[in-house]
Amino acid sequence: MPKIKKDKNGQTNSINQVRYGCALGAMHSVSAILGAIPITHCGPGCVDKQYMSLSFYNGYQGGGYSGGAVPPSSNLQEKDVVFGGAKHLDQLIEASLKIMEGDLFVVLNGCIPEIVGDDIGAVVARYQEKGVPIVSAETGGFKGNNFTGHEIVTEAIIEQYVDKYAQDKETKKKGLINVWSELPFQNTFWRGDLTELKRILEGAGWEVNILFGYGSKGVKEWLTIPNAEFNLVVGPWLGLKTAKLLERKYDQPYLHLPVLPIGAKQVAEFLRAIAEFAKENEVQTERFIKQEEKEYYYYLEYFTDFYAEYWWGLPAVYSVVSDAAYNLAINKFVVNQLGLIPGKQIITDHTPEKYHEAIRAEYQKLAEDVGAEVEFVEDGYIVNQLLKQEDYGHKPPVIFGTSWERDTVKELNGHIVEVSYPVSYDVVLNKTYIGYRGALTLLETIFTTAISKSA
Repeated sequence: MPKIKKDKNGQTNSINQVRYGCALGAMHSVSAILGAIPITHCGPGCVDKQYMSLSFYNGYQGGGYSGGAVPPSSNLQEKDVVFGGAKHLDQLIEASLKIMEGDLFVVLNGCIPEIVGDDIGAVVARYQEKGVPIVSAETGGFKGNNFTGHEIVTEAIIEQYVDKYAQDKETKKKGLINVWSELPFQNTFWRGDLTELKRILEGAGWEVNILFGYGSKGVKEWLTIPNAEFNLVVGPWLGLKTAKLLERKYDQPYLHLPVLPIGAKQVAEFLRAIAEFAKENEVQTERFIKQEEKEYYYYLEYFTDFYAEYWWGLPAVYSVVSDAAYNLAINKFVVNQLGLIPGKQIITDHTPEKYHEAIRAEYQKLAEDVGAEVEFVEDGYIVNQLLKQEDYGHKPPVIFGTSWERDTVKELNGHIVEVSYPVSYDVVLNKTYIGYRGALTLLETIFTTAISKSA
């Protein structure tokens, strides 16, 4: 058997059990905007592979109006590689505009046209000159993963569509905020999470551009981005690049809160930080927190009977294997709310290295006297080896991870709660694990899993 090469950080020269899609996977970011339609200029099978991996075998989320099997694709062949596919793309766009009903069309490049030099920007520009609401995004797979593609697409829509069609860009509306957070479809629970995030922000008195999913007004909501008072980035790193772009373009400040709030403690800290930053809605924020905590702790009071008495088989130590946003959020919650002990923490989303130091610092202050070490690993083989090497004590651990970890968790005699791509043993409609309501659902999931296994 050939020896697997590793670099100085212990990473291999290949990735087993990959935890994300390619840049073209950002077609899902487009379809997550109500009224927006992706048009893909790529080889045959590229769209299907992104859909099956990021949506179907990841919570069975479906495709909806403009995702799944719907997006038009040029399905480039050998002759397009030799002679170029720009003409083919032109025909595809023309046909799509006749057949598809949409408020915005986004053309995404794949690897083949980027390699052979197809200028999709020039093709799209001809339609833009005619007043067609269409933008182009260079999302060849070698640009990076779908997190990278998401940022490319977001910037393309802002630069080529919002900046052109938004009315009165200089006017700011007091209390209106743009929220940049989870990556649609990549995060299995994004629909429910964004709905809960918007609910708690509105409860605290804010008007919210959530931008993706059912709670958004779709494409027309994007046109109000320049009118927001400020931008709110929720998560360790994704969204920061967009917020900095909007700061330069529209003179909008931004607030970065690295922890997705789960449970009463985190939500209260989250909402108070926003009120303090903006010097607004302080009274409404406190009123909302008091109201929500009354309900939250009502349910938790009854839960404590179980938690105090059903001691056999319940986990004491845990590990999280997920993207950076969910990893940090779950760590904060289970340490502060449940008092569990952190074991190995592994972030798998290819977080840009420039953010590593700040993220590591967050893990050193999970609670007043609790910290944890975090590893940035993308290779599934290494992930599972790290989990097997961890000392979880005499009780079965709980692993917050993916479908890839199921066999390893069996070897550890532990419990698995799937929270990150791919989630293939859970059908997800609007489930959320964040906020007040999501925290209760997460508690139900954790301990239902634990007692079901011990039964």
